[in-house]
Amino acid sequence: MLKRSKTDRTFKENLMLASSTAAVSGIINVTSVLAFLVFTSNVTGHVANLSKHIVEQNFGEMVIFIIWLFMFFAGAFLANFIVKSYEGKSYYRAHSIPVVIEIIVLLFVAIYGNHFYRETQQEKEIVIAVLLFSMGLQNSLVSTISGGLIKSSHLTGLFTDLGGEVAEWMHPKTTKTEVVRNKIYIRLTVLGFYILGGLIGGYFFNLYEFAIFYAVPVILLTILYYDLSELALHKLMRIFSFNKSNQLTTQKTK
Repeated sequence: MLKRSKTDRTFKENLMLASSTAAVSGIINVTSVLAFLVFTSNVTGHVANLSKHIVEQNFGEMVIFIIWLFMFFAGAFLANFIVKSYEGKSYYRAHSIPVVIEIIVLLFVAIYGNHFYRETQQEKEIVIAVLLFSMGLQNSLVSTISGGLIKSSHLTGLFTDLGGEVAEWMHPKTTKTEVVRNKIYIRLTVLGFYILGGLIGGYFFNLYEFAIFYAVPVILLTILYYDLSELALHKLMRIFSFNKSNQLTTQKTK
């Protein structure tokens, strides 16, 4: 899921990336709403609230929303900066580093929420900022990897794209192509797994509260492990083929 460039990716790899990251976004967004009454997978509502507080001259609230918007931006910036810095050396390294950072951030939320969180307003604002950073990081990374095809936490853009693509697929004047069909499948996969993630997050947060954040890094680790296991398998196959060819060469020589 992480080892290829955006031009070499297969439909299966995009489908797997879309499902796993959309589930993560759904879990985090719903748990954020239940814990803090705040959405963290997107910033549309935060921009509206910022405008409201500017009009009402609530300067303290203005600062909070500006920080939250900046944290989402900072995550997106960092992910893309890392990809650009390392993609010339290794696509897997370039794409996996932001995932590792997201895992560390979410583990921080899990540990802090379970052992230190006292439900103060300041703590709430800090944790929300950290979660917005992680979602900006993930959304930017997934979009960059897929060439803009997948946005795991931006459902407004997803419905816009899905509406246009379904119209293109159904319109009698257009040719039904595999490319358009695959795009529709990707959008529906993001939507379905986002909802599934939300259901899982809501159910288990009611049972275990912040412990749900220990489960999210496991999903992200499967993304890292998938490519590592595939790379290891290919390496073993190359070694086996090399040894086999050497044996055949030795037999011919004898």
